[in-house]
Amino acid sequence: MKKLFITTVFALGSLTAFAQEEQAADQQEAAATEAVAQDSFSEISLEEVPEAVTTMIETNYPGATINKAAKNEENQYKIEVSLEDGTSGALIVDEEGNAVEQ
Repeated sequence: MKKLFITTVFALGSLTAFAQEEQAADQQEAAATEAVAQDSFSEISLEEVPEAVTTMIETNYPGATINKAAKNEENQYKIEVSLEDGTSGALIVDEEGNAVEQ
């Protein structure tokens, strides 16, 4: 009976360790995929940003200044903006000015 119990404990321990290793590998893969997605944007001039995108920013973020713009192969734009209160951030939008969830 002791051997059965010990064998069961080892089996469960091995499964738990395997699951944790797999989860860590999945997290690393997701981080790598996200990094690749972020790197796929190529910087463009501010004049190349579609009017729909600039209109969306002007409407939703009055007084915001566009600092940088980049575009990927899927015609999505990564726009870095500064707000009047000194905060800054990046928006990812499609060519029609709709937010893109990543």
